[in-house]
Formats: sequence, C-alpha cells, structure tokens
Amino acid sequence: MDFRDMKYFEVIAAEGSLARAAERLHRTQPALTKCIDRLEDDLGARLFEKDGRGMRLTAAGQVLVKRTRQMAIMVEETAREMQDYAGGLRGNVRIGCLPTLAEHLMPAVFEQLLAQAPEITVQLVVAMNNNLVASLRDCEIDLAVGPMQEGDAELVCEQIAEDTVVVMASERHPIFDAPRTPAELLQYKWMLPAATVASRQWLEQTFERNGLPRPQVQIESNVLNTILPVLERTSMLGFVSRFNLVVGRARVREVAVAELQMQRRFGLSHRRQAYLSPVALRVAAILREQGKKLLVV
Repeated sequence: MDFRDMKYFEVIAAEGSLARAAERLHRTQPALTKCIDRLEDDLGARLFEKDGRGMRLTAAGQVLVKRTRQMAIMVEETAREMQDYAGGLRGNVRIGCLPTLAEHLMPAVFEQLLAQAPEITVQLVVAMNNNLVASLRDCEIDLAVGPMQEGDAELVCEQIAEDTVVVMASERHPIFDAPRTPAELLQYKWMLPAATVASRQWLEQTFERNGLPRPQVQIESNVLNTILPVLERTSMLGFVSRFNLVVGRARVREVAVAELQMQRRFGLSHRRQAYLSPVALRVAAILREQGKKLLVV
C-alpha cells in the first residue's frame, strides 16, 4: 500500500464525499477514485459504500481509518524524534492539566523547566479529567496530569501527588451554626462540576451509600475561578480541593464532614506506545519532583 494513498483515503473518509475531499486535497475526483481502487485491490475488501449522495465506510474501511491514523502518528513522532536528537532540549511539549494543578503545581514546574530549557515551547491545555483523557487518546497532548488512570491498557500512569476534596461554603453560611451531617447538607443546593467529573461522581455515590438522595445541583460549572466566588456570595455548597483554602482566594470555609472527604491521587499519564521527546521526559521528571513538594493539607 502507498502511504500517500492511505492519507488521501483518510481525508475521503473524514469528508464522506469525493468532491469535498478533492477540493480539500487539491486533487481531481478521478485521481481519488483510483486511489480507493488501488487500496481495495491491495486489501481485497471494499472500503466505501454509497450513502445517498455521499459515501460511508464499510467495516473494513473503519479498520483502515484507525490504522491509517496510527501510522500518521508514528510518522509524525518519528520526525519529532529525529529533530530532538539534532536539537537537544528544544521543541514543543503539549501538557494537559486539571484546573487545580494548573494553579498550584504548574507555576513551579514552568519555573524549573524554563531555567533548564529556555528554548522550548509549551502548549498547556487546562480541562477536566474526562476531556484530558480524550485528548491524550487522540494524541492531542503528550502528557496528562490529573486523577490516577488505573486499569487502562492504552495508558501508563504513575502517582505524583495527592490532595483532599471537601465540602465548602461561604464563611457566613448558616450550615456552620448547626450540626453537620450528610443529611443536613441536603437542605441546601449545590454548585458542582459536570456529572462526568470523577469528584462529583464520588460525592453522589457517597450520599447514595448512606441511603440518602443525591445533592440538588443548582449550578454546574467546571471553572474553578467561578465556583469559589459564587460559593462566597450564595448559600450553595460546593465540593473542591483543600488547596484553595491554603491560598485564601475566597472567603470560604470547609464544612467538616468526615464521610465527605475524598482523598484524591494525581497521576502523570501518557500513551503506552507514544514517543516521548527529551523535553517531554524532562517535564515528566520535573512534575515528579514538584509533585512531592506540593502541600497536602
């Protein structure tokens, strides 16, 4: 199989139309038709079938798309590796990070990294864990720093830090004037991240294990800079990292309920088969070092 044919095939599959693919690739439709014919002859299988005015992948075509993307990643990473051998600690590294760690861990990491490798560039993606894992799988980032990923055959993950997620409220909240139990907390509405976020799932499951309904969520937000100021100004409760009490960024307090304290382990993840450049390896080493220094309260 010709690698160029496979790249053209990937674009045709993405567009679902020879006309659109031809326009995108600056090739004629007959040339792309011949490309598909050659691949089907080589593989002995149909790759597309008609779908109205367009075309869609057959089962064999879907397999080839996946393989083609894997090969494209391999070619790209090989080129990066050759450039890295020539350039030393240069180039670009793509890091995905939870909002909490972006604030409390990454400044020290970048300070140390730029002192050692002043010529590198960094793409930092701050997102919740479900999005980080998706970006890592799709090869959009090289390293992900977030909750531990265990039992995933495609990823390698090692623990680098810990924290505790607790219930928080405005320091003027009436909850501090009464006994505090999980049941008492259900009198109030909550501001929580999306239902796909691990910390919210843990919180809701903990209420259920205690024979209680889930908290009533009034506002969903994945942006930490929004959650704490809203908690400060309303009667809602939230579930956020204790790191935020250390920096004192809002007038909030922990609602001390032992059953609702989530111990969270942070891991450094990468794709098992991925090439990690010298810069990425250096970032990983610094993350391990700075993770050990991260204050746990």
